[in-house]
Order: sequence, then structure tokens, then C-alpha cells
Amino acid sequence: MNQDKRRPYCTRAAIMKLLSDAEVAQVSNAEAMSLANGDEYIDLEKLGDGVQRAAPPSPPTKNTLARKSVESGTWDAILAKLAESHVPASQAQRPRLT
Repeated sequence: MNQDKRRPYCTRAAIMKLLSDAEVAQVSNAEAMSLANGDEYIDLEKLGDGVQRAAPPSPPTKNTLARKSVESGTWDAILAKLAESHVPASQAQRPRLT
């Protein structure tokens, strides 16, 4: 796998390492909830889309990381990691296995 294809995987892993144990627990609990209209989140499967705002109908929360689930300092670190990763939207999706 070349570097461009690895970038989204590495970025996802780096983002998850930024979370504290308490935030990981909060994110896990948030997966059972839906996002409210206007909630900011990132889709961990589509990092190239950047920060998104929830709009009805609420997006699935399985692969999302909601801003409200992490501390503001962690969110800022996540945004910095996204900015430095330069994951293009066309490569942000995980390839599907057939």
C-alpha cells in the first residue's frame, strides 16, 4: 500500500490516540445516541470531508466522532491532525473488501 492510500488509516489511528480513556468511553456511549441538528462531527471513514454539521435525518453515529464527546483541547488537536494529514476527500473512504 503506498503512502497516499495509507494516509487515512494513519490519520484515523493518530486521532484515536489523542483521546483520553474518559473520552474513549464517552465516544463509545455517544455511538448509541443520535446527533442533534447542528452538532459538529467528523466521519472517521471519510476524513477528507472534514468537520461536518449534523442535519436531519441524523447521520449514523457508528463511525462518527462528535465534538460534544471530547474536550475542547482534544477537538482542537483533532482539527490540527486533520489539517496536517491532507487526506483528500477522494481517498478518505476505506476501501471495501469484496
